[in-house]
Amino acid sequence: MNKKLKLEELNRLSVLEFKEAEKDPIIILLDDVRSLNNIGSVFRTCDAMGIKKMYLCGITAQPPHREIRKTAIGASESVAWEYEKNACKILTKYRNLGYEIIAVEQTSNSIFLENYQLTNKKILLIFGNEITGVSQKLIDLCDLSLEIPQWGTKHSLNISVSVGMVLWNLKKIFLLK
Repeated sequence: MNKKLKLEELNRLSVLEFKEAEKDPIIILLDDVRSLNNIGSVFRTCDAMGIKKMYLCGITAQPPHREIRKTAIGASESVAWEYEKNACKILTKYRNLGYEIIAVEQTSNSIFLENYQLTNKKILLIFGNEITGVSQKLIDLCDLSLEIPQWGTKHSLNISVSVGMVLWNLKKIFLLK
């Protein structure tokens, strides 16, 4: 018999246990993300994937906010995060710490997600505005751009969906190392 597990059977970490647990050295940076629901969803995905930290930059709203809480379902309490208006400062900081800086964006030299070869275990991923994407000034500071292949009539995905797809793909690579 295939029985759905109850919440108490999932053996989830407490917020304190999650904060103390070892995490993959992946940093998520959201720049100029408008949708509070997207921000909350990204918090939730970062919690699920055990991400080290999130940065909220530019016009991206920060917790506590009712709409972020609604989709984060408590993840804004467990995931380490910080607000910094200027995303360039964060990129410079993490480059100096040895992180590979990656824009998730369609560019003239982007690499399809499934072709990405992990060369550095420390990664900072940039996700941009829902309409305009990652700004050119941030792309200019990146080591590379990752693109999620698409086969439909649209040429973009919801940012929270993109974060989930990229993190799952990277998590599989990390688990194989």
